Amino acid sequence: MLVYRICQSKYASTLIGPGIEGRWNSQNQKVIYTGGSCALSCLEVAVHKSGASLTSGEFSITTIEIPDKLKIIGIDIKELGEINSEWYKASNHLCTRFLGDEWLKSLESAVLKVPSAIIPNEFNFLLNVNHPDFSQISIKQVIKFVFDPRLKCDSNFK
Repeated sequence: MLVYRICQSKYASTLIGPGIEGRWNSQNQKVIYTGGSCALSCLEVAVHKSGASLTSGEFSITTIEIPDKLKIIGIDIKELGEINSEWYKASNHLCTRFLGDEWLKSLESAVLKVPSAIIPNEFNFLLNVNHPDFSQISIKQVIKFVFDPRLKCDSNFK
C-alpha cells in the first residue's frame, strides 16, 4: 500500500517522527502522519497552516510504501463516534490523542488507520517509528510540491 506525506523538503527523505503534538498523539510521542491519497495529504497540511506558512520554505511529497504483509490496526469511525460524536473537532483532541498514545505504547502494529476529520470516508495512516516492523516501511519517491494559492485566501499567500 502506498501512503503520502507532505512536509518541508529538508525532512522529506527521512522517516523520522517529529514528536509534535497532533490530533492522534501527545507531545513527544513520535509518529509520522500520512494520508491515503496525495489530495488528502494536501488538505491535511493546508487546514493546519496559514496561507503564509504554505509558502515558507520548500515542500515535497513523499510516497511511502507499507508492505501488504504488515499488520494495520484501524480505528472504526462508528466506535469513535460512540466515544465522542464530535471527535473531529479540535476541541476534542484529547479523546483521539488518548487512543493514539495508547496505540503507540502498545506496539500492537506499526500502522494505525484513522478516519480523516476533514473528508468523510477517507483515511490517514499513522506510522509508529518505535515499532519493530517500522523498518519494513520505505520511501519510494520524493518530489517537489507547491501548494496552489487558491487553497488559502490569505493576503500573504500570493
